[in-house]
Amino acid sequence: MDYLLTSLSAAIGLITQLNQEVLSTVGISLYTSLTAILLASVLGVPAGIALGLKQFTGRRLVLTLLNTLMSLPSVVIGLLLFGMLSRQGPLGGWELLYTPLAMIIGQTVLATPIVANYTLSVINGADNRIMSTAMTLGAGSLQSGWQLLKETRFGIMAAVIAGFGRVIGEVGVAMMLGGNIRGFTRTMTTAIALETSKGEFAFGLALGIVLMTIVLLINLFLNLLQHR
Repeated sequence: MDYLLTSLSAAIGLITQLNQEVLSTVGISLYTSLTAILLASVLGVPAGIALGLKQFTGRRLVLTLLNTLMSLPSVVIGLLLFGMLSRQGPLGGWELLYTPLAMIIGQTVLATPIVANYTLSVINGADNRIMSTAMTLGAGSLQSGWQLLKETRFGIMAAVIAGFGRVIGEVGVAMMLGGNIRGFTRTMTTAIALETSKGEFAFGLALGIVLMTIVLLINLFLNLLQHR
């Protein structure tokens, strides 16, 4: 028990004293995760809206693929992208492996199906009269779609937040594509795994506290959006 209390006290000290390595690791995590969720939103939100509004041949197959990608383990995504970005892979000439950009690509691939699927659920649950009413009042397809987007904005924001919560806490993609390089690609999750294995429990605990605080704030905001 004394060990846990001592480690907790040291962890809080690292946070309150603004330890540079803690700040650097948190900064890398937030940078890669926020950039990835921004890209995933640009790709996933329009895809979810289109799937919710359009009926086309092969739609059921696309939905099945989307559901499959949602449950795809992050290590599998990391493995596939590692093969593409390694020197022997088709994109090896770009030298992206073990860089923040490689992590962003992997996290974007991880988050896009989540954002798209949740957006699709929001569109499917929206009132069918929104677009038809807008068109009756003289709005075009684009204006009607914008009205639908306004009416479902809280649900779509919740989809984006859910995707962010997924990427900020993942390990597989960050470890395989980033290489866990200190001060360059080391994120909170990969640092926790490494430092704990080295016996630096207090440092790992400090990062764990920061990560849990971020996740808690995300969930509180998500609950607020769902209430709205």
